Amino acid sequence: MTRIAVAGASGLTGSALVRSLTGDGHDVLRLVRRAPRAADEVRWDPKKGEVDVERLAGCDAVVNLAGAGIGDRRWTDAYKREIRDSRVLGTRTLAEAIAGLSTPPRVFVNGSAVGYYGSTGSRAVDESAPAGEGFLASLCVEWEAAVAPAREAGVRTVLPRTGLVVSRAGGAWGKLFPLFKAGLGGRLGDGRQYWSYIALHDHVAALRHCLDTEGLAGPVNLTAPHPATNREVAAAMGRVLRRPALFPAPAPALRLVLGEMAGEVLGSTRAVPTRLLESGFEFAFPGLEQAIRSA
Repeated sequence: MTRIAVAGASGLTGSALVRSLTGDGHDVLRLVRRAPRAADEVRWDPKKGEVDVERLAGCDAVVNLAGAGIGDRRWTDAYKREIRDSRVLGTRTLAEAIAGLSTPPRVFVNGSAVGYYGSTGSRAVDESAPAGEGFLASLCVEWEAAVAPAREAGVRTVLPRTGLVVSRAGGAWGKLFPLFKAGLGGRLGDGRQYWSYIALHDHVAALRHCLDTEGLAGPVNLTAPHPATNREVAAAMGRVLRRPALFPAPAPALRLVLGEMAGEVLGSTRAVPTRLLESGFEFAFPGLEQAIRSA
């Protein structure tokens, strides 16, 4: 049995990962930002840089998926600061705690996102591509840099750069399903922008692959092999749900409703999982319709 600490265990992917790990008999500790109510909970306060270090001792792995929802609110200056602090400060807290352990875990898997690449148009990018421009790109650069204490302490550190997770339970796709089921779905803007997606099942499996694959370290794109345009996404959603996809959201309307975040919705990131595939990972739902049907 392996002991694994998970931050962000109540989120979409975190809760699915915890179920997968405990289902296979692993001992999982869930980091919570309140007083612990169960033996498997560990108190931490990422903003204050506090975590119960004694409870992390003896962990074989630490997974950090914590962070305020990117699309939960309009991007005011205050909420952008919340998005940034929840990721950067939390990562730094865990990385420093790990580095300070007499026997650190063998691996630290710390979330990141394909937002690192910025808008790449139709150009495909893998982990060798440089950082792009914009709020999410600069956030990801700072987020990934915060793992330095753990990496410098010799801990194998993996940075899964995740795309849009296909799930009915939450995230961006979780907001699409009700719209398309009601027959109100359609492309966003001109629909030519690429979406790098991954089925929730494959996302969890890929995170476990990152935990288990010795030698795999640094950035790893967690996206399906063939990103799709938003126009293709809308058409596939319509086919799977047997609803018309006739209600496009024009770019000016998106900018009016979403403000700065509209730039990310209308931006195009065509990220491909080169390192994941080279390390032997096999997707269960590699195609767009397969991923949507799996949800």
